[in-house]
Amino acid sequence: MLRRPINSLRQRYEPLLASLSGSDTAKAAGLAGAMVANNVIALGSVIVFSRELSDYGSLAALVSYFLILAVVGYAMQVATAREAVLGHLGVGPGMAATIRNWIKVTLLFTAVMTVLSVLARHPIAEAVGVKQQWAAALGIPAGCLYLLLCMMRGFLQGLGDYRSVGISLVGEQAARLAIGGVLAIGLGVTGAYIGTPLSFVAMMVYCALPLRRRLGPAPAGKRPAVELWLHVARAWTAIAALGVIAVLQNIDIIAAKHRFSSELASSYSATAVAAKVLIWVAMGAGFYLVPEVSRRRAHGQDTRPVLGKALAIVGVAAIPCLLIYGLLPRLLIRAAFGSNRLLAVDALFILGLAFTVLAGTYLAVQYMLALKRTWFLLPLGAVAVVEPILLLQASKQPLGFAVVVLVVQIAGALVAFGMALRPQKVLPQPEPPDSGVTEVELVGAP
Repeated sequence: MLRRPINSLRQRYEPLLASLSGSDTAKAAGLAGAMVANNVIALGSVIVFSRELSDYGSLAALVSYFLILAVVGYAMQVATAREAVLGHLGVGPGMAATIRNWIKVTLLFTAVMTVLSVLARHPIAEAVGVKQQWAAALGIPAGCLYLLLCMMRGFLQGLGDYRSVGISLVGEQAARLAIGGVLAIGLGVTGAYIGTPLSFVAMMVYCALPLRRRLGPAPAGKRPAVELWLHVARAWTAIAALGVIAVLQNIDIIAAKHRFSSELASSYSATAVAAKVLIWVAMGAGFYLVPEVSRRRAHGQDTRPVLGKALAIVGVAAIPCLLIYGLLPRLLIRAAFGSNRLLAVDALFILGLAFTVLAGTYLAVQYMLALKRTWFLLPLGAVAVVEPILLLQASKQPLGFAVVVLVVQIAGALVAFGMALRPQKVLPQPEPPDSGVTEVELVGAP
């Protein structure tokens, strides 16, 4: 009796569901969700390793060292996605040849940097502040492998395969937790840290499969469309921009170590980590934003709706987060970090607002990178330079300190959106088919 009405409902709503699942908003939400899942697992890693290791502080220092190097990988993912979607890195077998060449060059570079890093392991360990010299020597090679993984993700974004990108994001953290958790049992901090580069290798193998399936094998002897180091040089804007974002995102924790007592600084760091969850939502939405803005720009279409959709994703995620920050801050921090990390809990809501604003700034920066704008770096970089100066003069109470963070983030957002929403130059439309001019030639023209 119920089968007929169920079938009728299915026939009525299947086109709508199919449309929504393939829509731009669904793609953005999917990548944002994958980035959130990535960081939920990362938080699980923090809980596991902090309980498994007696010297968790050394692992945290090593991870922080790696995150500084990881900015280059993030930037190259943005640049690769943008250029791939425009056809500048080759099409079909041509793109496969570019990928093959870049893998060979990056692996050779990784081997050279590994040798140098091993030879310099003692000074690197001293600079990072850890005793585990061999773990410290892994930082630079891990950064090289992460660069290659990010570029492979960029190619997948350029091909529109957001699903594979999302799976690789979740898989990276899951592999890191699984491999590092096992190795930490016998090797301690070094074993836990080894899970980081090994997780990158696992995800590179995974990303290679859909790339091979979509592009086929690279023709023998075919040269890359663009040499790798030229591509890196062209990405200086993205590297600088994401470096500025990294400062705006992390400098408060470093300043807090100088401003507060050790115990209060630890509590502030835990509170700040909890408040930054929306940054990861924005990063996921940014994976969708860059190639879609590049594609629309190449066709002379209005790109602002893409930015609006990405901001809407962050806005929707911000509502429950800010409610929890405002109503249940003590419960959240106690559950996540323990009852000995409650000294800065009153600053959670203010910090949540600040990093929600920064999430919007991040998307505005990604939007301008996709439009190949550069001038925003000067004023936004000035804001990033001013922030630590202000924080080192701020209140020695977490709440007053957090207010300074919020004011700085609002200033950065005003700069970023003021420049992002300027009228954009419309690229010429493709010529009619009989003109012999291709779309790739047009979008590559000055």
